[in-house]
Amino acid sequence: MTTCRARRKGAATTPRGCTILAVGRLKPGPERALFEQHAARLRPTPAVVELPEAQGANAAEIRRREGAALLAALPAGAFAVALDLGGAAPGSEGFAALLERWEATARPLAFLIGGAEGLDPAVLGRADHLLSLGPMTWPHFLVRGLLAEALYRAQAIRAGHPYHRGWRPG
Repeated sequence: MTTCRARRKGAATTPRGCTILAVGRLKPGPERALFEQHAARLRPTPAVVELPEAQGANAAEIRRREGAALLAALPAGAFAVALDLGGAAPGSEGFAALLERWEATARPLAFLIGGAEGLDPAVLGRADHLLSLGPMTWPHFLVRGLLAEALYRAQAIRAGHPYHRGWRPG
């Protein structure tokens, strides 16, 4: 795996992909359609690895089992970005700049999305960056679509494409 990269106007860059590791399977419906709509716009389309939701006696046990599965699926040497409410919540331009900085590491890029119980402390400890999609809590199935849109928006910003409409007041 390599990092998510957009082509820049006039730049001779080769687009590279990223991996999204996610707990749970997206079933047909609006969450899947949202993800597919934005992921299809990315060049290349990110690889998605779906891991089964764990069973356990309590939330901590479920997080531990799902966390172990996420860490086992993480590509060797990957730059791991864990999506977590406690992470940094950059604006769109800031996220585009982060992607550029992460690419400079030349490590494979992997986004980690936990299940309904969140991410285990072991996953948060392994992560190279904690990323929040804002202060609200989002359903883990919806997070994939939001992430795909954010990646596409960052790609558009970096390519100078007008999709972002950066002129609009924040």
